[in-house]
Parts: sequence; structure tokens; C-alpha cells
Amino acid sequence: MRPKIVLFGDSITEESFGDGGWGASLADLLRRKADIVLRGYSGYNTRWALKVMERVFPAAAVDGGAYPSAVTVFFGANDACLPERCSGFQHVPLLEYKQNLCSIVSFLKNRWPRMVIILITPPPIDEEARLRYPYIENTIGLPERTNEAAGSYAKACVAVANECQISAIDLWSKMQQIPNWQTECLWDGLHLSRVGNKVVFEEVTNTLKEEGIGAEDLVVDLPLIEDVDPKKPLRAFDEF
Repeated sequence: MRPKIVLFGDSITEESFGDGGWGASLADLLRRKADIVLRGYSGYNTRWALKVMERVFPAAAVDGGAYPSAVTVFFGANDACLPERCSGFQHVPLLEYKQNLCSIVSFLKNRWPRMVIILITPPPIDEEARLRYPYIENTIGLPERTNEAAGSYAKACVAVANECQISAIDLWSKMQQIPNWQTECLWDGLHLSRVGNKVVFEEVTNTLKEEGIGAEDLVVDLPLIEDVDPKKPLRAFDEF
């Protein structure tokens, strides 16, 4: 049975199966080797994510399928909304964010102890662009997110990964190493451009490889056409 890799997160995950998206690229890389399962929920924070864990990750007996081999947990961009600004209803205090991430990791570890868990930090924020692309009406003329706040949540995410002894991708730091990251990696100051999606894809694939779930580690599902003998085509299915 093919391994299953679940992508769990907010809109940056939900949109990852779009043209040039990091999830679509991962599915293409691992085609016939792993099933990439999208569980992205636009606008969600860790508080809301905790409320739906049982429905997103049903026990194998209920789901009827194999347990996931790996899961990416990609939350924080919405938690880091400033409470007094236009998207304040999505805000989760920093300490609670850390506690929620720990609870998410604990839930997954308890359900599937051998599963690889990868935390991904929120991306950096281009505040000027956020003023041009507010989610809801912005009457005060200030960005609903700041890069400084996103950085605090990114550091908290990495700290949780270290405490839980799991992998983390510090996207906030990685992207800011790219010249003109504000326009190269983001299209609206928050969501990923093609370049930004490529950064996430490369970081996720590298981390999966380090965990032994890279493309070269996984076997192809069923015979390849080049393995089929034109004179005795059915033999390949008996021998596979």
C-alpha cells in the first residue's frame, strides 16, 4: 500500500494544489510512490485546528485506510494576526499558540507513534502589501499582520519542534534570505508566489528525505511500462 502524506494547515496549505503550488509539486514528485492528502483550511488558526483534529485525522479503524507516514503542520500566519486590528478574530496569543501546537503534535503522536511530523513556521509578512490586500475592510489603515509578530510565532513554532523532538522548517527565516523576498516569495504580502511555493516544496522534500521518506526511498506502485515484456505482458504482474 502506498504511503500517505497529509498536508495540514491554513490557506497556504489549502492553495498548495494550485498551479505551481508546493503540494502539487510534491504530488508530482512522488507520483505512484505516495498519496498526498490535502487538508488545508483557509483562515484557520491552531485554536480552530484543535477543534477539528478528530474529523481531519480519524482513527484507522474509522477511516478504513493506512495510517499516515508523515504530516506537515503549517499554522501560525492567522494566529499572528494582531488582536486590535481588522482580522483580530483570528488572533491566538503566543503562549496559547505554543500550547496548541504541542497539543496537535501530542494528538498525532498518540494516534500514530511512528508517523513523521514536520512543523512549518508562518512565512514573513510584507506589511505594505497587506494594506493593499486586506481580507476584510480595514478602516484603521494599519496592516492586520506584521513581520515582527510573524517572527515571534515562527520562533515559537521552532521551539515546539525542538521540545517535541520533531522536524521544523523555519520558513520565516528561509524566505528572508532571498533578495526582494517581499515580491519574490509573496504575491499579497502573505500568500505564496511561484517562488515562495518552490521554497516550501524544496524544504519539505529535503526534510522528508532526511526522515527517510524521499523520492529515492519509496518504491513505485505496480509495474512500470518498461518492465512489461511485450511478448508476455502479464508476467510482470505476477513477478511484481
